[in-house]
Amino acid sequence: MQSRLVLLGTPGGHGGPATRRVRLLLRQVVRGRPEVRRVHGGAGADTGDTVNIGDVSYKLKTPKSPELVPQNYISDSLAQSVIQHLRWIMQKDLLGQDVFLIGPPGPLRRSIAMQYLELTKREVEYIALSRDTTETDLKQRREIRAGTAFYIDQCAVRAATEGRTLILEGLEKAERNVLPVLNNLLENREMQLEDGRFLMSAERYDKLLQDHTKSEMDAWKIVRVSENFRVIALGLPVPRYSGNPLDPPLRSRFQARDIYYLPFKDQLKLLYSVGPNVSAEKVSQLLSFATTLCSQESSTLGLPDFPLDSLPAAVQILDSFPMMSIKHAIHWLYPYTLLLGHEGKMAVEGVLKRFEFQESRSSLLPTEIVRVERMTENHISQASVTVRVADKEVTFKVPAGTRPFNQPHALERFIQTLSHKQLLAEMMQSHMVKDICLIGGKGCGKTVITKNFADTLGYNIEPIMLYQDMTARDLLQQRYTLPNGDTAWRSSPLVTAALEGKLVLLDGIHRVNAGTLAVLQRLIHDRELSLYDGSRLLRPDRYMRLKEELQLSDEQLQQRSIFPVHPSFRIVALAEPPVIGSTTQQWLGPEFLTMFFFHYMKPLVRSEEIQVIKEMVPNMPQEALDKLLSFTHKLRETQDPTAQSLAALLSTRQLLRISRRLSQYPNENLHGAVTKACLSRFLPSLASSALEKNLADASIEISSDDKEEPELEDYKCEVVSGSLRIGAVSAPIYNAHEKMKVPDVLFYDNIQHMVVMEDMLKDFLLGEHLLLVGNQGVGKNKIVDRFLHLLNRPREYIQLHRDTTVQTLTLQPSVKDGLIVYEDSPLVKAVKLGHILVVDEADKAPTNVTCILKTLVENGEMILADGRRIVANSANVNGRDNVVVIHPDFRMIVLANRPGFPFLGNDFFGTLGDIFSCHAVDNPNPQAELEMLRQYGPNVPEPILQKLVAAFGELRSLADQGIINYPYSTREVVNIVKHLQKFPTEGLSSVVRNVFDFDSYNNDMREILVNTLHKYGIPIGAKPMSVQLAKELPLPAQTFLGYWAVGQSKNGMQRLLCPAETRRIDVKGPVPVNIQKYPIERHEGRAQTFTEECVSWSLPLDEVNIICDVATSHENEENNLYVATCNPVSLYFMDMARNTGHFVDLFDIFPRTASGVWHPFVTVAPLGNPLKGQLILHEQESNIILLLDTTGRALRHLILPSEEVASKKSSWWYKENTETYKMCREFSHQNWLVFYKEKGNSLTVLDVLEGRTHTISLPINLKTVFLVAEDKWLLVESETNQKYLLSKPAHIESEESGVCQLYVLKEEPPSAGFGVIPETDFSIPHKISSDQLSSENLSSAVGQKIASPNRILSDENSYATVVVGFPDLMSPSEVYSWKRPSSLHKLSVTDTAFYGRKKRNGTPKQSNCVTLVDTNQIVRILPPGEVPLKDIFPKDVTPPYTAGYIEVTDLQSKKLRYIPIPRSESLSPYTTWLSTISDTDALLAEWGKGGVVTVDMGGRVRLWETGLEHLQRSLTEWRNMVGQDDRHIQITINRDNEEDVSSPKHGKEDPDNMPHVGGNTWAGGTGGRDTAGLGGKGGPYRLDAGHNVYQVSEAEKDAVPEEVKKAAREMGQKVFQQRLKEIQMSEYDATTYEKFSGAVRRQVHSLRIILDNLQAKGKERQWLRHQATGELDDAKIIEGLTGEKAIYKRRGEQEPQLGSPQQKPKRLRLVVDVSGSMYRFNGVDGRLERSMQAVCMVMEAFENYEDKFKYDIVGHSGDDYNIGLVPINKMPKNNKQRLDVLKTMHAHSQFCMSGDHTLEGTKHAIQEIVKEEADEYFVIVLSDANLSRYGIHPAKLAQILTSNPQVNAFAIFIGSLGDQATRLQRTLPAGRSFIAMDTKDIPQILQQIFTSTMLSSV
Repeated sequence: MQSRLVLLGTPGGHGGPATRRVRLLLRQVVRGRPEVRRVHGGAGADTGDTVNIGDVSYKLKTPKSPELVPQNYISDSLAQSVIQHLRWIMQKDLLGQDVFLIGPPGPLRRSIAMQYLELTKREVEYIALSRDTTETDLKQRREIRAGTAFYIDQCAVRAATEGRTLILEGLEKAERNVLPVLNNLLENREMQLEDGRFLMSAERYDKLLQDHTKSEMDAWKIVRVSENFRVIALGLPVPRYSGNPLDPPLRSRFQARDIYYLPFKDQLKLLYSVGPNVSAEKVSQLLSFATTLCSQESSTLGLPDFPLDSLPAAVQILDSFPMMSIKHAIHWLYPYTLLLGHEGKMAVEGVLKRFEFQESRSSLLPTEIVRVERMTENHISQASVTVRVADKEVTFKVPAGTRPFNQPHALERFIQTLSHKQLLAEMMQSHMVKDICLIGGKGCGKTVITKNFADTLGYNIEPIMLYQDMTARDLLQQRYTLPNGDTAWRSSPLVTAALEGKLVLLDGIHRVNAGTLAVLQRLIHDRELSLYDGSRLLRPDRYMRLKEELQLSDEQLQQRSIFPVHPSFRIVALAEPPVIGSTTQQWLGPEFLTMFFFHYMKPLVRSEEIQVIKEMVPNMPQEALDKLLSFTHKLRETQDPTAQSLAALLSTRQLLRISRRLSQYPNENLHGAVTKACLSRFLPSLASSALEKNLADASIEISSDDKEEPELEDYKCEVVSGSLRIGAVSAPIYNAHEKMKVPDVLFYDNIQHMVVMEDMLKDFLLGEHLLLVGNQGVGKNKIVDRFLHLLNRPREYIQLHRDTTVQTLTLQPSVKDGLIVYEDSPLVKAVKLGHILVVDEADKAPTNVTCILKTLVENGEMILADGRRIVANSANVNGRDNVVVIHPDFRMIVLANRPGFPFLGNDFFGTLGDIFSCHAVDNPNPQAELEMLRQYGPNVPEPILQKLVAAFGELRSLADQGIINYPYSTREVVNIVKHLQKFPTEGLSSVVRNVFDFDSYNNDMREILVNTLHKYGIPIGAKPMSVQLAKELPLPAQTFLGYWAVGQSKNGMQRLLCPAETRRIDVKGPVPVNIQKYPIERHEGRAQTFTEECVSWSLPLDEVNIICDVATSHENEENNLYVATCNPVSLYFMDMARNTGHFVDLFDIFPRTASGVWHPFVTVAPLGNPLKGQLILHEQESNIILLLDTTGRALRHLILPSEEVASKKSSWWYKENTETYKMCREFSHQNWLVFYKEKGNSLTVLDVLEGRTHTISLPINLKTVFLVAEDKWLLVESETNQKYLLSKPAHIESEESGVCQLYVLKEEPPSAGFGVIPETDFSIPHKISSDQLSSENLSSAVGQKIASPNRILSDENSYATVVVGFPDLMSPSEVYSWKRPSSLHKLSVTDTAFYGRKKRNGTPKQSNCVTLVDTNQIVRILPPGEVPLKDIFPKDVTPPYTAGYIEVTDLQSKKLRYIPIPRSESLSPYTTWLSTISDTDALLAEWGKGGVVTVDMGGRVRLWETGLEHLQRSLTEWRNMVGQDDRHIQITINRDNEEDVSSPKHGKEDPDNMPHVGGNTWAGGTGGRDTAGLGGKGGPYRLDAGHNVYQVSEAEKDAVPEEVKKAAREMGQKVFQQRLKEIQMSEYDATTYEKFSGAVRRQVHSLRIILDNLQAKGKERQWLRHQATGELDDAKIIEGLTGEKAIYKRRGEQEPQLGSPQQKPKRLRLVVDVSGSMYRFNGVDGRLERSMQAVCMVMEAFENYEDKFKYDIVGHSGDDYNIGLVPINKMPKNNKQRLDVLKTMHAHSQFCMSGDHTLEGTKHAIQEIVKEEADEYFVIVLSDANLSRYGIHPAKLAQILTSNPQVNAFAIFIGSLGDQATRLQRTLPAGRSFIAMDTKDIPQILQQIFTSTMLSSV
């Protein structure tokens, strides 16, 4: 027990002799006679005295070195239990046995041992064992003196030879197999020493002395072990506490005594004496509570022991503050709210209630420190502190430092908030009695508070940054060499602080190994310390007493190396709160609890945080501040672990950084600042979605101006008159002394990197250190080098790696002439000289190493290994030597890869992220990347660069989604481009393999890659010969059909005049329309083979929708596509070169009719400049004309003045008299259109720009109209198909109603001269070009040189018809035609059956015919029945099922080609309606100059090249891209001026023409030196005798003989059959299972890859120190000099840390929906199959990982909520068992009751899963979202999902009806629910959940 408290009142109390005399007097007066038989002879007993304890007596001896006898341990009144222990020890001492005092943590065991030694006047050798203790620390250590190594005896040897008592504390801390060194010493008192001496037990030695002299013994190097030598070992019982169990042989050599806490009554008596002012009831309550928590029951609950030994200190505080509540004191001693999980907290609260600590009145806490005054008594500086409690002021004394005090309010840069004032006042209270440990999250201001605390009390602070592999030596003393080469020990800052009375700040005490801290226990409890060099530090009162007793001066004591600990010395430890429920060991264990008083620093409440930020950053914009804080506090308050991990990233420190930034640049966006602070770009998908959702809830939006692409112009970086400007920020340029250290790098400016650099510069100017995080190869190093180059700053570069240690980061020791010298690392150089330190690959080093950067950045202090110290401001230097001042220009820029898989680095960002300003560096966006690649490859063709950029962009997004593991970066693309630049002839497809061959053995990955590359047209895997163009058929010979004569009729009727009238249009509107964007996945058609199809993509069509019209517009290099659909009416439009499309739903404007009779049919006419982006929609039956403005997003209804409006409305409903209005759009790009009614007699010209119509009345009834020229139109009359030509004035002015003239057009056969004219059956053209063929085209078409106006047309009888001279020449025009063997549309009966459609009336509305004037082609789509399939396909090939054939009639080459259009993926069920639109499943429009676009009924858009020149050009490009793989390559060496080539000769001809290689004899070989042949060296000419040049070509490799392939196949089959037989699975079952397994193979594969990697990461090896072989350990260089052996380190499997809990597997429960609705809607969206696939995926992915993951699968349905599918311990082992599970699911959902048990199932799963112990719990619920149907409220589900914080529960909703699922997701917590709209996503989502949560912590 810390019985000193009874005597002293305060630690470090009054030492003088006077007080002692008073004390002894009092003792005799007050006590009367002692209760126990006292020690005779009292304290001053002389030699010869005896000590009796009870009936055991011990004779005292005079100690040789009395300064080693413990002083002042015995208290005045010893508790009875302690006397019992002392008596037992004395018995063992008399027996000569060694004792082992075992018991719970705390100073009691040590104090009993010391009391015994003080009683018996024995000298003590004390050693605290830790995991770094080696045998040299126990036996002998070498030191160098005057160049020679000597052995210095250590504690065990000293104790043995001098007859002292050896106290070994902490046996359970020592590593195994260190202590057996002592076995023989304990048993036989013998030991062989390194220096050749031999310790021998006293009896044997004395026996030998009888025969031999002492000098003989000395010559034999035999040393006598004193008979007084004893060992007292102090240890904790293992297993109850963590540590190494005792080695059996060692254990057998000790006698044990259990020293449990003092019994209740002794303890109570003690506490009463300490706190006389505290009510007895309170004290006994407190003690009862504490004892309850130390009971056996509480430890089975997993509660750590209550630190009973700290109770007296607590009572002492209560003594000064009687009004304070006990519960509060308990919190300081035992911070159970931080330590324990939910259950533990409940247990402790229960005990508190039981002892009625929940005091009714609010407990009174100190609110603030009022004043602090210095007072000195006996040269001890103290402060009297006045604290306000409630309304009273209480004054008490505390130790104080040596500096002048600062009043608590007078500090700069410290904002007093209420909670901090209160915390400081409470720390003052604890400071009165004990050391403090301050617990709080990262960046919440612990250091600031402590500094403030220290200043208030005038303390100097000694910050010590702790790191993980810190050793006990680093804490206490380190070795160094003196200038003469002698070795010596240098005290660590901790020891010097103890001597000088500073306040030590142990920063990061949670990181250090618990065993290492054990060396501090004695310092903290007793203020005593034994150091490696043999010096001892004593508590001031003990030191004074020693001085008195021995009558020695301070100098004399110092010669004996005994020093007093300064009375003011105090320790403040800073720690982060323990992670509750984590797998690693808790740092806050029972041992630790005894050492400190704990104060929890809560995160600031919102009002206080606002106060802090506003005072620190006065001009922070208020609105932004409010949003930011409400967002942060919302995150901090949630229970959700994802949200809490995000909140941890937004510490107060980070918020201050954001505020500083926003106050400096007020127009910046808050959204950007937050995402940057959280590094959201690299968060796992769950966390980032949660972040986005929370940001949206806090209404922090991405500002609108961020959307626009920044221009490079705005981000130029320029250097003007000594200052650098990047974007909008400028900075002065540095004047560097060391020019050679300024980096200089090849850098191509691109916009994205400039933006990052501008951002970096902003933070750089704010004085921040920067952290750049990104994937590999995104140019982090380039950016930094460029940045420093621009700023002209010299840099120091340091690259971290696995083996980086703290030493390598700071100083590199080496040996010169026997002296240790330290070389500065780049870090120290940069600090000294003010350079920029670039730390590369920071995530590769262990985080415990990189932690030391924190003190440097945060406090600007750091201690180096050679004792120098880095300090920030030179004010602190004041004459201290060994100080390096941080240069004001020093900055750090740290580079790291992003955290997480596949970068298996350490999470640098997680540990140190918040002390840097973070920047996520990403691959440049496509535009910027393209720019950059152009600079790297100026001669690489643009399309190739675009393809690369697009393909890599897609691969990166796949990597972000987690579908592929490797994030392809810019570095790879740049390498490809460099290669293409240097070797332009090589094919792209072979060059990209330089990157992708890494993946060629991973089939899944390869498949994704190939698909992606093919999608963007990178023909990887294609051969230059794989060209599949359509077969060419000859065109029949042309026939001369006769003439078209205009206006020469036999009736003499030349022409008719037709009146026209002009009216205004009536416009209704505009109405805003909603234009939706959707992304387009373009698939390049020429990935593997070269075909006419260039590229294709899909429109997002509904299955029932029908495409009714396709139009294109071609203006200044932009090709736009417009697709109209009519069920419901909607419009899709897009720029064909872009990757986004737009969609307008016009359903409200064209309603579907109730009876379904009216089939709307809409045509589209895009307008041209100045109305670009606008288009006219026309519905044929209702004649509705709409003007849609796609840029302004507005819709107007144009009403043409017409007579029959009234009658028309009623006729909608009746089929008989439907009228059809048509629109002619040939000149829509000039903004005018012509409308007419079928069988009507007027034409209406609509001039959109002027807003008028001109109606032309005609004397005939119309059938169709072709606008063959602007002023000449071809009309076809409806009854007789007679053609007319209408010529109109170019502009019909409204003033004089212009007159139009109508001419009859006669078709005359060639035999016109011979009287009778046969009446021909006029055919109606399908399409007439409105433009003419060029004269070359015309000449080659007609076959004679000719230049004339002409039109090209096509009808059902001819492939093509050219009318020469029409329409401009009035003379008869010649008609040339290429006739079809049979007319189109004459369907025979068989054809009807072939279509499977009813015989239909009338022709379809779309003729699907296009004239391409530039390429001299007519292109149309034909149904398969019209196509000569026999000619196209060989005999044995059955023609594929297609949507139709594109017929290309090429008049240039007189050839026909038929290109099959692949069948559409889906087809609307309304087949009759389809057949009225087109007779094929695709529609056609022209695309640019040399091709067509087809849109099939499934919404697939395909672009085809038909023009021959275009095809030829594309084929050349394509072949260049593929490259010539199979060229024969040879090696030639050009030798210069060597004589070995004789004159060229032909060589002998070989009569057999055998191939010859080399030999210089035969002609026609390969590779001879100077004979003729291929690839020879000096032969005269090349002679190829038809042999292969020697190399195995690709083709040969491919041509594996057939029988080999067959054998391989058979082998595979056989094994497969065998396997099936083994697991009794039928072939049919195997295929069924394959259906599920195959669908998720890729996800299973990638999950397993991740699991393997995690497993591997867990097995990573560690450095093992103190090895006899391996690599030299820098820390042990001196040991090496002195000649020790164990100075090496090597990597090995780290033993798991002592007592760290066994890794338990993670538990996963999958709850699947097997209700009836799953079966019912499976047909709609395949949801049941997807669930089965998901189950299959879980079963396959976790196979063989049973030790890591235990899963079970349950189902829920209308029947029950807990249907076992896979029980926990019966995981299916093979495919058959897995298939059985799937069958069960299927059967159940088929036959179960309807109903929904989603909630019950989820709830049950969450309750059940926790019953089994595991590391983490996951519950994943698969359900369809129709909760509302069963009246279940989503909030209920949300509540259940988050009901148990231990369980991570996720819900996945499968395909919902309508938007049920999306609505549901909004009500559920972020990141906890997913929607699988497409059920394909389910496996994907599961994979996301596993990777971002489960695996993150493995």
